[in-house]
Amino acid sequence: MDGGRLSPCVCDTLRMVTRAVTQLYDEILRPSGLRVTQFSILVSISRIGEANLRQLEDRLAIDQTTLTRSLKLLEQQGVTERVPHPDGRIKAMRLTRKGRRALEVARPLWAQAQRKILRELGAKAWRDAQRRLTHLLDVAVKRRGSNRGRRQTRPSGATRRRSRTAA
Repeated sequence: MDGGRLSPCVCDTLRMVTRAVTQLYDEILRPSGLRVTQFSILVSISRIGEANLRQLEDRLAIDQTTLTRSLKLLEQQGVTERVPHPDGRIKAMRLTRKGRRALEVARPLWAQAQRKILRELGAKAWRDAQRRLTHLLDVAVKRRGSNRGRRQTRPSGATRRRSRTAA
């Protein structure tokens, strides 16, 4: 693939690359029954032990709606379960025995996908990309955080419906 296929839009380019890499990981993870997005959530829960929504949102840089939908599916599959919390408003999750087994199966497959990407990209290039992406994430999270709590305003004449042809 040549650089001419990439968009000058940072968001479009990152989304294109993310979709392609996600498809590669999903294909390799298929025997585990997990998609890479599910794998990432399970790994995070495993590392924390009992994870609440806020912890997972922060760790995964994911919005609450998407995370809640994914957690519901994982719970239906029996790989996570809700944990009672003293503050009933807090939704906490932990891995079930089935979830721990799913991770045991998926980890070597994930490592295979990781090796494939790093072999093609090169470890040095990946470290450089990580450094740059970390900076980009910091910029995006900082910007998003500065907009929290602010009332969203629309330009005059803007309507509530979003155009289907938006970038």
